[in-house]
Amino acid sequence: MYKVFVNEVPIILSTEEINDENYLSLPIKQANIKHIIKKIKKANLRYVNLYHPKEKKLFKHLTKQLKPIVAGGGLVFNEKDEILFIFRKGKWDLPKGGAEKKEEIQETAKREVEEETGVNNLLITETLPVTYHVMKRKGKYRLKITHWFKMKTSYSGNLSPQTEEDITKVEWKNFEESKKALKNSYENIKLLFPEEYLLP
Repeated sequence: MYKVFVNEVPIILSTEEINDENYLSLPIKQANIKHIIKKIKKANLRYVNLYHPKEKKLFKHLTKQLKPIVAGGGLVFNEKDEILFIFRKGKWDLPKGGAEKKEEIQETAKREVEEETGVNNLLITETLPVTYHVMKRKGKYRLKITHWFKMKTSYSGNLSPQTEEDITKVEWKNFEESKKALKNSYENIKLLFPEEYLLP
């Protein structure tokens, strides 16, 4: 199963139909995904299930209609067990960005963390789930596929927001501060955190 977020609404891609009157449930082969995205953005649709009996075909049909952009990002911990957050366009987020040609995705993730925050000396410790969301680039809807990695660092220097990427703040946050930040974050970002960070 995949969750592809349009704003904060997930389009659920699965091998089974969801039999719930609240859901628009369609075979993915029959779905006009761009039309569905527009309805979600107008707040006319909140529950969407697109299905195909073969899981591999789900992604194939999705990327036929939405050209993918591959990105890498990091859930970064320092030696105090604080998490590195960026503030962009009114929400707390994690550093991430697009892959360059012939770049290994782990290198993309580390490079983007460093460029967006100024933090270096990054060590990848774990591979995290891949997230999917719809974005608009040059007037066209695209599927952003972000590969996430848990990282640690001994860096204790200044933090430097990449203002040309609309980042206005970079902060280390402890457990309680991270929980608060996640209340003003994105649903796909929340998928990367252990459950205790999301509890009231």
